[in-house]
Amino acid sequence: MIVSKENKLLGFALVIVLLLLWEGISRLKFVNPIFLPPFSEIIIALIKTTLSGELPKHIGYTIFRCFLGYFLATFVAVPIGIMMGRSKLVYSLFEPLVEMLRPIPSAAIIPVAILFLGIYTKMKLAVIIFGSLWPILINTFHGVRGIDPILVDTGRTFNLNKKQFLMKIIIPGASPSIATGMRISLAIALILAITVEMIAGSDGLGFYIIDWERSFHFKEMYAGIFALGILGYLINFLFLKVDSKVMRWYEGFTSAVT
Repeated sequence: MIVSKENKLLGFALVIVLLLLWEGISRLKFVNPIFLPPFSEIIIALIKTTLSGELPKHIGYTIFRCFLGYFLATFVAVPIGIMMGRSKLVYSLFEPLVEMLRPIPSAAIIPVAILFLGIYTKMKLAVIIFGSLWPILINTFHGVRGIDPILVDTGRTFNLNKKQFLMKIIIPGASPSIATGMRISLAIALILAITVEMIAGSDGLGFYIIDWERSFHFKEMYAGIFALGILGYLINFLFLKVDSKVMRWYEGFTSAVT
């Protein structure tokens, strides 16, 4: 769905109104300012921790874990999803395992991951990969199963071999579903990166937020949460920019073969 610039401005205007409301509630002490500092003071704390380099350092750790786990999950999930979509044997082999593991909340495996992998980067990546894997795998599978029969017939008409059929028909035809799964998983990867940092971290944005909360530095805690919101927005914005180019290419692809 295309959103006009006017509608986007309305959305940002709503955010500003809510922030002003936050400022007023805190200043008028409808809520204890200790627990809900004025937003202006949170912005000051955000600027200070950014200029000191402390906040950017923790954001860097979170981004590294988030994207490394996310890309590893993509690297595993897409081939398995394609094989499940193309082969009844592979589908029969993996389907029970996928349906048993997929409903498990990702946070529930954190104790097991700590037990076997400790509290270091390997554990955090394992949790992120586990949670990010399923949307990509399921969407890839359904994308392959849902490829337009015209595209499949076109590939057969040109006598494409297996590799050519994969690269010119399967992956391009399933790309919209794969992109949808990747977008969902990107948000999950960020959430899980923050979660594992809060539970068993010594750095990263999740650790930064929980550490300031434990030491009663609530302005800095809210600054970290606000930075997390901005980070999530920017990641999604950049993904949508890339996705729009992919979909433009896909429309050209489908029109060319039909």
